[in-house]
Amino acid sequence: MATAKGPNPDAETVQVLQDVANRLRIHAIRAACASGSGAPRAGCGSAAETVAVLFFHTMRYKPAEPSHPDNDRLVLAQAHAAPLLHAAWAEAAQESDPPTPRRVEGEPPPPPLGAAPGPLGQGLGAACGMAFTGKYFDQASYRVFCLVGDAEASGGAVWEALAFGAQYNLDNLVAVFEVSCPGPGGAAPSGRPAGVRRERCEAFGWNTDSVDGHDVEQLCQAFWRAAQVKNRPTAIIVKTVEGWGLPNAEDAERWRRGTPLPPERAEAAIRAIGSRIKTHSRLAPKAPAEDSPQINLSNVKMASPPAYKLGEKMATGKASGLALAKLGHAHKRVIVLDSDTKSSTFSEIFKKEHPERFIECLMAEPNMVSVALGCAARGRTIAFASTFAAFFTRAFDQIRMGAISDTNINLIGSHSGVSFGEDGPYQMALEDLAMFRSIPNCTIFYPSDATATEHAVYLAASTKGMCFIRTSQPEAAVIYTPHEHFEVGQAKVIRHGAHDKVTVIGAGVTLHEALAAADDLFQQGISVRVIDLFTIKPLDAATIISNAKATGGRIITVEDHYREGGIGEAVCAAVSGEPDIQVHRLAVTELPRSGKPGELLDMFGISARHIIAAVKYTLMN
Repeated sequence: MATAKGPNPDAETVQVLQDVANRLRIHAIRAACASGSGAPRAGCGSAAETVAVLFFHTMRYKPAEPSHPDNDRLVLAQAHAAPLLHAAWAEAAQESDPPTPRRVEGEPPPPPLGAAPGPLGQGLGAACGMAFTGKYFDQASYRVFCLVGDAEASGGAVWEALAFGAQYNLDNLVAVFEVSCPGPGGAAPSGRPAGVRRERCEAFGWNTDSVDGHDVEQLCQAFWRAAQVKNRPTAIIVKTVEGWGLPNAEDAERWRRGTPLPPERAEAAIRAIGSRIKTHSRLAPKAPAEDSPQINLSNVKMASPPAYKLGEKMATGKASGLALAKLGHAHKRVIVLDSDTKSSTFSEIFKKEHPERFIECLMAEPNMVSVALGCAARGRTIAFASTFAAFFTRAFDQIRMGAISDTNINLIGSHSGVSFGEDGPYQMALEDLAMFRSIPNCTIFYPSDATATEHAVYLAASTKGMCFIRTSQPEAAVIYTPHEHFEVGQAKVIRHGAHDKVTVIGAGVTLHEALAAADDLFQQGISVRVIDLFTIKPLDAATIISNAKATGGRIITVEDHYREGGIGEAVCAAVSGEPDIQVHRLAVTELPRSGKPGELLDMFGISARHIIAAVKYTLMN
């Protein structure tokens, strides 16, 4: 097995790389035919030379240790070319039969050199996060490469990532932009010519290059030139032909749109491509420089109990900022990202105490989530990303991909509900619980005081998968002692008595409204039980059901959220199998408006006054 050499490969290396590219094409055709979906065109046909050069000439990694922290990273943003990436890994590992995507038994695991491909446009942001981690946190030699497909480069998420890469001088990042023509000698689709793409990348501050994407020698030289550039990321524009290498398929529209080749045409294509392969030699990837620090993200513990006193007033939004700063002292791999809202989300407290671990992402929430996913990849950081909870709706696509990739990231959403107050409805999150409840394996924390908030932050840091922490702006009294114990999926029964008639369930600001209502009702001779959920997902169904049965099967839920998808629906689902339990739901049912927090809680039916009325109505009926 030969070893790949420098920027000007010799004739033998050029031939071997071209042969590898053709073997990758054959693998991709077979994968597409076996799965019955996925075209052997665009990505699989046109990007074969690029992937061959990256895997077997440019990138440094250990084939026997695919998850080695010092390996170079490759992110395949153009997800439809996933068979090509699986084929390249199989070639590197000298496997004759690469895994086939889209089989009924499930997708193969994402190739370990990169990240799971997802909806078009997200890959470059994740690559930025990996590159940021490599340059500033690991301070290591590994580099990050991202293949960006032709059509996806028109998406706004790509341009948010371009701005981020230039802002932070990510010279260890190379983005390969494919500009594909529909056939030999054809022109790129309107609005996507190579020259325009290059000018736009230059305008964002990237070093740019342009090469023939089917010339392996030019590609080798371009990647070498990129490695010499300092303080700027590099964008390489590769001009390719869709379906390159497939007989009579370069300009066939149907092969561009995801239709696999019929078996007879597939076999003919495989024979034709195979006839061009002149060698069966392999190139051994270069070994990486092993200079990444060893990281241990387990055993994240609270250094000391929360220091809040009972009755002290503190907004949970501010408490989350203080908790992040405290956590940053406890673990050096805690990082915080924000979208230019740090003074409002209180993440500026973390920035002040740990400026080297704070990432300002500006008002680009989709890219912020993608960068966080990249930072957290391979277990290199404990990443928290904070912004207004309403703004996470802009990043739902990135959030769902984070769940699919089984990534450990933590999102903190502030300014939730109508209790936000005067600044207006467009900033009030009233659908965020519904959004995050729909995400598989997502843990949702909704702390009700400063002590609970600090525990939520620490628990999120050590909880596998995605976590969402919902915080509020109004100051609320501390109701838990510093030594109160909190667990994921465990609710708190914070007020109970032998003669309780109704169970009232709240979280965040509505819990305090429930407590105020309970005090008033007690003066009227009516005793109610109050539960603080703490985590909305997983929900403590056992505690809810047992307490509901102890109070005559009567439950009232109250939430600063729309009725759809919130606490009320979660509780209804939890008790649906219990025939003697009834749930009365209080929630925001109209479009919100500006006003003082207390006034808005009352206006939209979730204040203590409305809880009292609901309790009396429930008892009468």
